[in-house]
Order: sequence, then C-alpha cells, then structure tokens
Amino acid sequence: MNTKMSSPKTRETGTKSYCQDEQEMREDLAAAYRLIHYYGMTDMIYSHISLRINEEPPVFLLNPYGLMFDEICASNLVAVDDNGNKINPKDADVNPAGVTIHSAIHLKRSDAQVVLHTHTVSGMAVAAMKEGLLPLNQISMAFYNRVAYHDYEGISFDLDERDRIFASLGQKKFLIMRNHGLLTVGRTVAEAFYYMYYLNKACEIQVNVLRSGAKPNIPPPEVCEHAARQYEAPTCYDKILGTWKANRRLLDRLDPSYRG
Repeated sequence: MNTKMSSPKTRETGTKSYCQDEQEMREDLAAAYRLIHYYGMTDMIYSHISLRINEEPPVFLLNPYGLMFDEICASNLVAVDDNGNKINPKDADVNPAGVTIHSAIHLKRSDAQVVLHTHTVSGMAVAAMKEGLLPLNQISMAFYNRVAYHDYEGISFDLDERDRIFASLGQKKFLIMRNHGLLTVGRTVAEAFYYMYYLNKACEIQVNVLRSGAKPNIPPPEVCEHAARQYEAPTCYDKILGTWKANRRLLDRLDPSYRG
C-alpha cells in the first residue's frame, strides 16, 4: 500500500485539500470510527483508531480529542508524528494516551498500518480475567493461541511504555491490555476493524457463558488449532474485504457525512 503523501492528485474536502491517496485513507479511517459507534463499541470520547499515512518521517492519523466517534469525518482527523506533535498546528488536540499506545506499534511493525483500540464492556471484562480469552465458540477459535497480553501500568501517558507495549504484542495481531481493553492491528482499516468486531464478539460470548454458571465445553487443543488455521487461509482476506465493502455501503445509506 502506498503510504507516501506526495501524489500530485488532490481532492478538496471542505476547506482542506489532500492528495488522493491520503483522502481515501482518511475516508476509510473515518468509516471505521463511525462503524465502531454503530456497533456499540465506543467509550464516549475515549479510545482511538490510528492509520499510518507516512513511514518516513512517521506520520499517522488519530481522532481529535473531545469528539464522539459519530462526529468523526475525513477532514477532522489529526495527523501527528511519532511523539504526538501535530503536523498542522491548527488541528485539534489528540489524546496523549492514544499517541503512546499507537506509536508503540506503528514505529516497529511495517505491517501495522492500522491500530484499533477499544474499551468495550465485554472486552474490559475479559481483560480483567486471569485466564484471558477462552476458545468457547467458533468465533473465539480464530484467536486461539494468537492473542498477546499486556499488563496494566496505569493510563498510558508515559512514552516509556511504548517499548513494553510492543514487546507484549510482538508479531501478533491481537492484544488484550489487561484491566484495560482490546487492541487489533491490520494491514488495512478493513482488516483491523474485522478483527476487532470479532475479538469483541468472542469476549461477549465468554462473558455470557461464564455468567450462565454452566460448565464451559472447551474442544481439544488440536481442534482449536485446526479451526484457528482455517481462519488464516489465504481466501479469508477476500471475506474481510467483502465485509468491509458491505459496511461502507451501510454507512453510505445511513450517513455519508463521514467522507467530508
């Protein structure tokens, strides 16, 4: 994916002009914010989704601090460097904890174009469980032995935590931040969003199973691993992309203002 911002093609959005590639990425990212809202995975003005739009020097987009996710659109996303400095000083401020968490991964994972972090109720519930995520359902199997964990250190204002966040995640795509929330990474917005939707769904299933008081039925490890590998088949990305296109059509029917 071309992450450079030097394309000669430009597109006007309101009073701002971006290269065509950046505009497309901004619309994708704004769509993810709106969809997180639509599917009930928001925490008011908190949590964040980032998209790296330039590798050298590092530049990524974050939500303006103080807006609800259904207020996010392509033009009000904020471009920041790896230390959270705004590329355009006139832009709104961003959440410093978002800079710490997201830059930790963007700076060291070339495949981590997008980082998505949520504070869903079920995600935070599983993040508070010693056993972590259990393989209780077919949806949960996609994450079997593929989730990393990061121990809670307090609110992530300290940039020194970046190294430890990255060390916890390593090369995995899914991170449960203990006593905090969920995080997914992807090569595209479509991928990171798809993973978050189903990681959160797996947490919802677990909370409901454990709440029932019934003894969970967990398949044998070899069955869980087989199912997890099935989710990693090369054709799976086609399903991810198809799901994303369907969600973009949904947004365009409901409220296309995210593009502006």
